[in-house]
Amino acid sequence: MLAFRSAQQTRLSPVELRPFGDTGLQVSALGFGGANIGFADISDKTLDRMFGAALELGVNLIDTAAMYGDSEEKIGRSLRGRRQRYLVATKCGRCLPPKGNPNGLIVRLQRRFQRSLGLEEEYESLDWHPRSLEWSIHRSLHRLKTDYLDVLFLHSCSEETLRKTEVLEVLYRARKSGKVRFIGYSGERPAVLFAIQSGQFQAVEISLNIADQDGIETVLPLATQKGLGVIAKRPLANTLWKSVQRLDPVRYPHLQEYWERLRHLSYDFLQGDRASEIALRFTLSLPGAHSAIAGTTNLDHLLENARYAAEGPLPSDLFGVIRSTWSKVSKPSWIGQI
Repeated sequence: MLAFRSAQQTRLSPVELRPFGDTGLQVSALGFGGANIGFADISDKTLDRMFGAALELGVNLIDTAAMYGDSEEKIGRSLRGRRQRYLVATKCGRCLPPKGNPNGLIVRLQRRFQRSLGLEEEYESLDWHPRSLEWSIHRSLHRLKTDYLDVLFLHSCSEETLRKTEVLEVLYRARKSGKVRFIGYSGERPAVLFAIQSGQFQAVEISLNIADQDGIETVLPLATQKGLGVIAKRPLANTLWKSVQRLDPVRYPHLQEYWERLRHLSYDFLQGDRASEIALRFTLSLPGAHSAIAGTTNLDHLLENARYAAEGPLPSDLFGVIRSTWSKVSKPSWIGQI
């Protein structure tokens, strides 16, 4: 059981609040990523303590997704009675209604009928069928025990899906009805560039860290120009510099790319005891990135991340070294990781 320590007890400065693009929202520079808790055995009591500490620290953004296990349900239980004090973002898509659900049955029957006629598939997967998206949004609201979402992201769909009017109309209706305040896209180049240029979204979420810097030059300037709020995910590059050996590619396929990149980048600071601090502060120093979401199931890690954030931007010389190393070592194929 974690021993609870308040922000006052640990004497931490509040996390900086930043304007979230042109939305009018004020978002904490450090946010809470909800992926980890969705796949971990963490008690409601522990999560209550973590969210209480987050409030004391000024961390007001909680980011999750429909596909993150039972993350939404855990967050919903912990936010009871204090929902208004947080900005809650989740993502729809990448999950399909079960066969026993009317929406799940209908989309499967429609696909079967189209295949019987030899017609092309309408969507990259049934996850992006309008009925599936509507179901996903309704379920997220129910799980999170809230009447509205501050930001709703499409979860890493292709540019082809972003071009489908009927997909975007699902989000428009949710916003018009008051269920969603702002809509966004979570993903990487080239789809995220189309999303920004389309003028249909108010926010984007991309990967930004010491091993994933493509978006610094390609996405952030455009998002800033268009007034979009930007959330940086994976700000600590999954701390893969700590893994001396490559993780099992079958169990962890999504971690292979960063592990490889960090071997090539070989930043000197990764050998010291300030690696996590420097990595997180690098992401927090990026102009145009308004909040960096760090996921954890551990209160001490949350307090540690808040302490790093309170240190402010990296010194310009260290920030420059990281950017320069990337420029020299990175390959054209090193685009943002979904």
